[in-house]
Amino acid sequence: MSVIRTAGGYSVSFRPRAVLAGTACAVLALVVGVFAIGSGEYPMSPADVLRTLAGQGAPSDAFIVGELRLPRTVTALTVGAALALSGAVFQAVVRNPLGSPDVLGFTHGAATGALTAIVIVGGGSAALAGGAMLGGVITGIAVYGLAWRGGLHGYRLVLVGIGVAAMLTGVNGYLLTKAQITEAGRAVLWMTGSLDGRGWDDAMPLLGAMAVLVPVVLLGCERALRMMEMGDDAAGALGVRVEWVRLVLLAAAVLLVALAAAAAGPVAFVALTAPQLARRLTKSPGPNLLPSMCMGAALLITADFAAQRVFGGRELPVGVVTGVLGGGYLVWLLATERRAGRI
Repeated sequence: MSVIRTAGGYSVSFRPRAVLAGTACAVLALVVGVFAIGSGEYPMSPADVLRTLAGQGAPSDAFIVGELRLPRTVTALTVGAALALSGAVFQAVVRNPLGSPDVLGFTHGAATGALTAIVIVGGGSAALAGGAMLGGVITGIAVYGLAWRGGLHGYRLVLVGIGVAAMLTGVNGYLLTKAQITEAGRAVLWMTGSLDGRGWDDAMPLLGAMAVLVPVVLLGCERALRMMEMGDDAAGALGVRVEWVRLVLLAAAVLLVALAAAAAGPVAFVALTAPQLARRLTKSPGPNLLPSMCMGAALLITADFAAQRVFGGRELPVGVVTGVLGGGYLVWLLATERRAGRI
């Protein structure tokens, strides 16, 4: 642990390895983002992309970058960071590496809201995004209420979340059976998780929410969350208002995952894998919130770049790539936890 002290008496502590790991992930995410913007039917070199982003490119380059490719890249980076931050908060609150929005049912709730908007309301993209956000928030409130019993225990929250996820899976299957073939195709593509055709209308709501929620989590609650990982009694003895901090953190995490689902669909496994990969990279105790955000952004932009360019001329939804990689990681994680005797 290193400490920087200012002349005014303030001090900032940090772990050099965590700073290096987070910086490396952020640089990787930005580099892949530049290559993603420059690839396609109208290829551009990284230098041309950077020149255009600086406002010095040709008008045709400015239109392709600013209107067609940059919104998708910004959406990928933002959704990856939001999902990773949400996953890191959930895993720290429940003190369980499996405690992610994918497992606890929040992405299933977002899917239920989106399917309701498509099948029952018959709305367009705006209704789909609104339905996804509303479904995620309602699911979060329901899981919190069902898990509350004079306090919130991590394992009870996980069990309730798994049960709610199973119920919502059945509801989603029922809604799909009621849909017309075109509606069902649209719904299945959204439920896979895709960044195809994403514009500024998809990115800006999530960017605005993160401008508010990220400081609340990182600056307002990270120290308390670090103490809560030692146990509620120890955190309470150190002056932490445990239930209030937990409620604020869960509300922020649910909003982040709901808005991310509204922007790109329920992209699988990023919220589960990014915090664990960041923790292994930094080798630091605690929630590792900022490195997790950088890791999530790097994971999703890399997966989207691979989905566009690795599989020949056929572009895949990004959720297919993250699902395959995340499923393999989940099997490895369960095997590791079993060998360690923790499950």
